[in-house]
Amino acid sequence: MKKKHFFTIAGMFGLTSMVYASDAVNAYAIDNFFLFICAVLVLFMQAGFALLESGLNSAKNTVNILFKNIVDLSAGALLFYFVGYSLMYAPEGNGILAFAGFGFIGDAVEPGAGALNPQMNWLFQVAFAATAATIVSGAVAGRMKFSAYLVYSVVLTGLVYPISGYWKWGGGWLDALGFYDFAGSLVVHALGGFAGLAGAIVLGPRLGRFKRNGGSRAMPGHSLTISTLGVFILWVGWYGFNPGSQLAIVGVDNTNAVMLIAVNTTLAAAAGGVIAMMLAWFLFKKPDLSMALNGVLAGLVAITANCDSVTNGESIIIGSIGGILVVSGIILLEKLRIDDPVGAWPVHGLSGIWGGIATGIFGGHPLMAQIIGSLVIPLWGFVTMFGLFSLLKAFNFLRVSESEEIRGLDISEHQEEAYAGFQIFTVE
Repeated sequence: MKKKHFFTIAGMFGLTSMVYASDAVNAYAIDNFFLFICAVLVLFMQAGFALLESGLNSAKNTVNILFKNIVDLSAGALLFYFVGYSLMYAPEGNGILAFAGFGFIGDAVEPGAGALNPQMNWLFQVAFAATAATIVSGAVAGRMKFSAYLVYSVVLTGLVYPISGYWKWGGGWLDALGFYDFAGSLVVHALGGFAGLAGAIVLGPRLGRFKRNGGSRAMPGHSLTISTLGVFILWVGWYGFNPGSQLAIVGVDNTNAVMLIAVNTTLAAAAGGVIAMMLAWFLFKKPDLSMALNGVLAGLVAITANCDSVTNGESIIIGSIGGILVVSGIILLEKLRIDDPVGAWPVHGLSGIWGGIATGIFGGHPLMAQIIGSLVIPLWGFVTMFGLFSLLKAFNFLRVSESEEIRGLDISEHQEEAYAGFQIFTVE
């Protein structure tokens, strides 16, 4: 072989390897940038929760609700960094528990399509942990001590959520059983919804919510405008929640999956909102905005477990049933005299369970495994949080006094108001 031919062939091989290397690096960059955008969208859902919850509650508790949401994210991120992520994603475990050490995030990976930078993966996952924690905020609004909420938030983000999350997403026993939860109908939403139910039961209803003769009083929130904006933000944020859970967008299969997931998410939310509106209109003889808002969220929660596994038509059915469940759940809570000011349990708890079961019915995953996972995770969230809230109550550390509740938690707990100028002061 002539020397110049040798160098030509060698150069071609070198150029080819550089092209392949470049493709791998570009795919790595695009996939991680895609996940970064999705993580930001999920983090921005905290703004949606803050607006939804504060709008559906009294103006005198607005600061308290906003404060709880910022704490869920800021304190939760630190807890998830030091402990939670290691409990949830340790490389080795016994199927029930795992732990890779404090501050574990993971080692660097070889760049390539589908490879996730460990720092990026942590950022995406911590957004989910914060979402699970903040679901409870609305269910216990208006009567829980801020210090008690801090204790709850630490325990759920640092221990309860990561342990059950490991059972599925960390490769634990539910994953081995064949249970499937694509983006967290159960792992995130049902866990938070049933934790909220436990808090609402142990705390008891807000003063004046239920009459002694068995009737109830409506306690409307101070701004449906704010709540509606919150739901729109949550809906947009869900495009990080669900499509982002594909964890990659490079390649035809990934791109097609992300597009299907986005459309299914949209259709389920729309169906949930319309069906909840129609059912509430039939039952209460008027179109109810708050029911429609919760219907949208119920559709989003229900599709989250199976958005990659069902057709467009099936997503409409799943979202529609979510809309029916949320209205039914709100009525059930009122009959049971359980005060959940924002409907956290019907939206996230009931619809989350339905999402898990629907994954078996429509998504082709083993139905028995779906039923088991759809019962175990909510039960875990309810039992652990019921125990924690009961312990706090036993030490008189859970609920504010009647006078503090009447005055409002903004003043009694924080000495500040969201809407200043409404307090009456004595002029000396």
